[in-house]
Amino acid sequence: MKQLLLFLFFSFTCVTFSQNTVADLKVQGNKKLKSGFVKKISNIKPGVALDSAVIESDIKLLKRLPSIAHAYYQVFPTGKENEYNVFYNIEENFTIIPSANVYTTNNDEFAYRLGLYEFNLLGQNIAFGGFYQKDIYDSYAINFRAPYLFSRQLGLAVNYQNLTTLEPVFLNSGTADYRYNNESVEVLGLYQLNFTNRVELGVNVFKEDYRYISGATSEGVPPTLDVKKILYKLIYEYNNLNYHYQYVEGFRSILNFQYVHSREGDRKKFPDFLIGWNDFLYYKRLGKKGNWANRLRLGTSTNNETPFAPFAVDNNINLRGVGNLIDRGTAAIVLNTEYRHTLIEKDWFALQSNAFIDAGTWRNPGGDYGDFTESENLRVYPGLGLRFIHKKIFNAIFRIDYGVGLTIGGTQGLVFGIGQYF
Repeated sequence: MKQLLLFLFFSFTCVTFSQNTVADLKVQGNKKLKSGFVKKISNIKPGVALDSAVIESDIKLLKRLPSIAHAYYQVFPTGKENEYNVFYNIEENFTIIPSANVYTTNNDEFAYRLGLYEFNLLGQNIAFGGFYQKDIYDSYAINFRAPYLFSRQLGLAVNYQNLTTLEPVFLNSGTADYRYNNESVEVLGLYQLNFTNRVELGVNVFKEDYRYISGATSEGVPPTLDVKKILYKLIYEYNNLNYHYQYVEGFRSILNFQYVHSREGDRKKFPDFLIGWNDFLYYKRLGKKGNWANRLRLGTSTNNETPFAPFAVDNNINLRGVGNLIDRGTAAIVLNTEYRHTLIEKDWFALQSNAFIDAGTWRNPGGDYGDFTESENLRVYPGLGLRFIHKKIFNAIFRIDYGVGLTIGGTQGLVFGIGQYF
C-alpha cells in the first residue's frame, strides 16, 4: 500500500510539473552581446515546457562562448497559473583580444606570433581577426568564424594564410634548411548536431613552395619545389566540457581528417595524401583550487618516404622546451599532462602554478610503427610554469613554461603564450 501511494504521488508530481510552461525568456547583464542572439541559440523559448535539464544545458552552452565569462539562471512565476519567466543572467567577457606566442630554446632560437581578434563581432559571437608571425621570415593570416551565422546549428568559417618558415629537412646525408611558403584559402561549413557533437566540412586550396637555403643535399631531393594542391577537410568534435572561470571539467574529443590532392604536376612526384589525428582531452577538478588537464594525440598519415613529413616535433605545438621544429614523422603519439593549482584568486584575477610532463614519439618517414619504441624517437619533457589570468577577458591567460628534456638529445627552453597550452 505504501509503495502504491508513493507511485501515485510521483505520478501526480510529474503531471503537475509537465503543465508548467515558459511564458518568456529574458536576458540580463549583457551589454555588447545581443539578447536576440542568446535567445536564438537557447532551447528554452516561450511556450515550451519548463524543464530544468534543458535550462542547465543552455547555461552550459553559454559558458563555452568566448563572449561570456559566466552565466546562471533564475525562474520566477508570472502570477498566472503554471506560467514562469526564465532569466538568463550574463557576465560578459571583454572580447577584443591581442594574442602573443614567444618561444625560445637554449640554442638561442627565437620566434614570435602577434595577433588581434574580436570574438564577439556585432554582438553575435562572431570571431574575426588575424596574426603576424616572425620566425626568421614574415607570415600573416586572416580568420573569420561564425558558428551560429545562419541558425543555432549552422555556421561558416573562412581563413586566409600566408605562412613562411625555415624548415629543417632531414636527409640521410644530414640536415638541410629550406625556406617553406604555404599560401592558402579555406572555407568550412560548421554544423552543430546537438549539444555535445559538431561537424566541420570544407575545402582548402593552397600552394606550397620550397627553396633550398643551406646544409646537406641529396640527389632525390630537389633544391626547389612548387606545387598547387587542394585539401578536403572533415572535423568531428565531441565536447562535454563544463567551465567555471579558469577551471575546466569533463571530456572532449576532436577528430581531424584530411585528403590532399595535387592539382597539377607529376602524380608520381606528388601523390595523393591522407592524414588524420584525434585529440582526446580530459579535465578533472581536484579540490577547490586544483585542475588536472590531459591531452593525448594519436595521428597517422600516408607513409611516404619524404623529408617533408607532416607531424612536427615543435616547442609551441606539443613538447615545451624541445625547440622550434626539430624533427618530423608520418605518425605520432603525444601525451601532455599537467596539474594547475590556483595560488591567488580575486574577483577579476587569478594566478595559477603549473607542473607538466610532455612526452611524444614519432614514426620515421617510410618506417613502421615499431619506430615508436626506438629511443631516438622518444622525447620526454617535464617542466614548471605560471598562468596569469584575467577572469573577465576571454582567453586572457598569459602563460610561461620552462621544459627540460630527459631523453637523448634533450634541450631546455622557455615557452611564452596567450591561453592555456591545451
